[in-house]
Amino acid sequence: MRLSKRGEYALRALIDIGIASELGRPMLQVSELAAKEKLPVKFLEQILTQLKAAGYVKSKRGKLGGYSLAKRMDRIRFGPVIRLIDGPLAPIPCVSQTSYVRCTCPDEIHCGLRMLMLDVRNAIAKILDRYTLAEIVEITLRKLRRDKVTPLFLQPSMRLASMLAPGVDPLGHVRPKLDTGRYSRAT
Repeated sequence: MRLSKRGEYALRALIDIGIASELGRPMLQVSELAAKEKLPVKFLEQILTQLKAAGYVKSKRGKLGGYSLAKRMDRIRFGPVIRLIDGPLAPIPCVSQTSYVRCTCPDEIHCGLRMLMLDVRNAIAKILDRYTLAEIVEITLRKLRRDKVTPLFLQPSMRLASMLAPGVDPLGHVRPKLDTGRYSRAT
């Protein structure tokens, strides 16, 4: 498996939208995402269109429009997103669960290379299918707090301390830990 630039940017866009949502900005414009990630707007729009068609994000037109999550963050796993954008996780087709193609080896059952690549595929899938967007957003925000870094999507009118302090939501309400349960719901 090789993560393409398109796959990388899709994951980064989802993470950015998730972070912005946790900071009280559930809707982000493509231009904001493109500027943060230093990407051409048209390229990012193509990626977001693909994510929208698969039900990961939704869009709203107009001045206050943009993209938001269409699913709860704890329902978005990285493995399926990568498969959507880049195809199978398997390093060779004869070990793919979604795009199997018989290999050229005359004895596929006893092929050492196939056995090795099956282990590689399983290890990659196990990790990517385990992690959710909620977990990665939480980890990222925790590191931003620790390093006292201002998130890019923080609205200027909101105080950094109130946004990044553990246990405080964007409106200043106390909560026991970072709220990974407050997500946009699909319509």
